[in-house]
This record gives sequence, structure tokens and C-alpha cells, in this order.
Amino acid sequence: MSGERLAKALLEFRERYRSAGRRERGELLDEFCKLTKYHRKYAIAVLRDQAGDAATASKRRRGPTYSRAAVRVLAAVWEAADYPWSVRLKALLPLWLPWARKHVHGCTPQVEGRLLRMSARQMDRRLAAQKRKLKRALYGRTKPGSLLKQSIPVKTGNWDVQEPGYCEIDLVSHSGPSASGEFIYSLNVTDIHSGWAETRAIMGKGEAGVVAALDDIRQSLPFQLKAIDSDNGSEFINYHLCRYCDEHAIQFTRGRPYKKNDNAHIEQKNWTHVRRIFGWDRYDTHEQLEHMNALYRGPIRTMMNLFQPCVKLIAKERVGTKVRRHYDEAQTPLDRLAQTFSSSAHVAKLMAQRASTDPFELSNTLDNQLRKLQKQVHQRTKPAA
Repeated sequence: MSGERLAKALLEFRERYRSAGRRERGELLDEFCKLTKYHRKYAIAVLRDQAGDAATASKRRRGPTYSRAAVRVLAAVWEAADYPWSVRLKALLPLWLPWARKHVHGCTPQVEGRLLRMSARQMDRRLAAQKRKLKRALYGRTKPGSLLKQSIPVKTGNWDVQEPGYCEIDLVSHSGPSASGEFIYSLNVTDIHSGWAETRAIMGKGEAGVVAALDDIRQSLPFQLKAIDSDNGSEFINYHLCRYCDEHAIQFTRGRPYKKNDNAHIEQKNWTHVRRIFGWDRYDTHEQLEHMNALYRGPIRTMMNLFQPCVKLIAKERVGTKVRRHYDEAQTPLDRLAQTFSSSAHVAKLMAQRASTDPFELSNTLDNQLRKLQKQVHQRTKPAA
């Protein structure tokens, strides 16, 4: 049907539809849908004059709200921030966009305004193609120990704390394809309340080395360490760590064997703060140990705690066969600490450090240092010609 005939027929149908009774309207809708091939609900809207002119309604399409420049800037920030989840990406944009003007071409005030108004769901749609290329696998290596299990209480409930200082700890192995010999582990410590994370590399998983690394982390934390919760590995369940916790008034608990959900916070940080950064290569030299610790104390600590927002699970509810999780607003660990310690000189110093630090340059520095480290690993493992 041509446009003119459709417009005339539409006017006639509208007049008949408005004056018809309920039964006549149903018959009229059947006739109109058969004539125009419209869906019944859309036909009702057209006849009620809610969808505008039928001759142009089928051609009307919403134009793109976000330009290619805006998507390009969003992708550049997403890549420099190490590909965060869309909710975290939306939360970090106000921190990163002022520095993006210096590093990303086309980052104008108009583009910044559009990106700040973009929803997290829309970011997922715009970055869907790039996300398909970034899928990886996970694995873990933990061996439960038996010493002192009876004297260390088991913690199975959820952490319900309103202040920093209650942490989960775990070791991540860097053994590569073979677990033989001595190699490097990463000791990861995560605060439950703020999400603040500190990591140190140690050679092997000896008891004294774990305690020394934990003591170094305790002195670096911007808050007092009050409690730790670990798995049942022998590197934690030993007299050295128990004695250290008693001397520094640190509560020590453990999870159930083979129940990773008991340590869900640290398991997630093992991926984002260790495995995604160093991968699955084998690190087993003292030079690599010093290089990793320099990264953990410097760029990684600054990037993850000052510039990377994280979310906290508030509640879970079961709806049929699905479980819906509700999270709070995404914030950086430093922002969460600032809400608790508003007058702390240490927190004020960290806030000043963040204000003067360019996150793009920090990301480039981290990438360059990781390339040097990986180059050492690949050169050493490359077979002779």
C-alpha cells in the first residue's frame, strides 16, 4: 500500500475506531492489522494517535546517542584501567577523565559530559565486541594442613564489620606448568570493609617467610590490622603465625577445608590483583622476586587502592531458580577509608597523592615494568638454538 493510501485509510480507521463500541473495535483492529501487517498492540497505539503518523512511524528510528569519539575514549579508559566491570568503570570515570584529555585524542568537554551520563548497561553494550576477546581461565593450588587446626577457630559466617582492619589472607603460586623446586608465591591481604589490598612476593611458602611478609604488609596498611582469616594451608596453620598474631593482638580464624566461599573476598582479589597482572608464568629467581615486590609496593598498590573502584555485596535474594545480588555504590578503597577516617593524616596524604598522580602514566609504567619482567621469564625459558 502506498503512503498516500495508507494515510487516508489511517484517518478513516481512526474516526471509526474512536466512535466504535468495544466489540466493533475488536473487529476493526482485526481488519486494520490484516491491512497494514502491524502488531496488534502497535495498531492500538496508532489508532489512538499515540504513535504518530503510520506512514512515517515504521521508518522512524532513534539515532545513536553516543558518538564514535565517545566510545573510543571510553574504550581507552577501560583498557588503561585494566578492563574493569561496567559498574566499576562508571565509578572511576570521574577520576580518570580529567587526565584523559592529555592522553586520549578527542576527549572534549562534550564527550566527557556524555560519558558521565552513560549508564553501566550502555557501557556493556558499547564494549561488547572488545570483551569477547578477553576471556581467560582460572586455577588454584592449595594443600590443607593439619597442624594446630583445633586451636584456630573456624569462621563460616559472613563478615559483618563496620570498620577496617578485618582481613582475609591467601597465597597465590607462580609455579608455571611445573610445581617442582622452589618458586615465588604472592601473599595477598584484603580488608573486608574498605576493599584495600596489599600483596607481597615471597620465595617459597615457608612459615618464617609468610610471617615476615605479613609483618611488612601490617606496617604498610593505612589502618590497624585487627583480624585475619585464612584457608587451611600449612603455610598459615603453624606456630609461627599463631605466635605472631598473639604478640600483635590479631584475631586469627580459618575457613573450612575445600570451601572457597568462606574466603570469597580474597579469592576475588587473587584474580584481579595477582593472576590478571602476572598470569601463569613461572617466577623462581631472586631478581624476579625483587621486581615483583617493587611493583606490589608501588604501581600496583597505587592503581588498585587509589584509582580502581570496587563494590560490596549488600544482600542476596532468591527469585525462583535465580539468585539476585544487590551491591552498594562502587567506590575506591581510599574513598571508603576516607569515610571512616575523615581526619586521618595518613588518608589525607593518600588523597593528595591521588590528586597529583596521572593514572594513564601510572598504567603505562605498570605495563612497561611487566613487559620487562615477562621478557626475563621468556628469555630464560627459551630453548637454546
